[in-house]
Amino acid sequence: MPSFDASNAECHVFTYKDGLLSAVAHDLKIRVTDFKIDVEDDDVRGEFDARSLRVVNAMAGGKETGALGDGDKKKIEELIVKEVLHADKHPKIGFEMQAIREKGEGHQIKGTLDLHGTKKDLVVDVRPEEDRFVVDAKLHQPDFGVKPFSAMMGTLKIKPDVEVRISVPRW
Repeated sequence: MPSFDASNAECHVFTYKDGLLSAVAHDLKIRVTDFKIDVEDDDVRGEFDARSLRVVNAMAGGKETGALGDGDKKKIEELIVKEVLHADKHPKIGFEMQAIREKGEGHQIKGTLDLHGTKKDLVVDVRPEEDRFVVDAKLHQPDFGVKPFSAMMGTLKIKPDVEVRISVPRW
């Protein structure tokens, strides 16, 4: 059965700026560089390394911009890993499927997401897109005990909802 990782699949996290000083902040596209997703018959399991998040770039209007230099990206990555996800204490993010059903041209998967030491039920839709299967999930960080990034007394912050997009080849 198929197995996917960063060599043949993609996992991105999208964050959105908020706060009084949001005009000087950036929406971000972040890539998870170390993960594994196993599909076996009617079972899906995934493990993602919380220490492997890398900033791809800033986003504006749904498109990547060149607004961030390598130094800025590195600082943001360190903040995410150390101060937001506390990856030293919670290095792994896990997903375990509970049920699957057909939905339109794709499927709907119900499972449990283990993030930041908190397990919550999650329902995601899997849709075909060209030669891939794509999942988009919206996560409310506080539901998992994650405090969204905030600086300058809350005038510069990240919205509590982030989007996760996983794309794997069709099999």
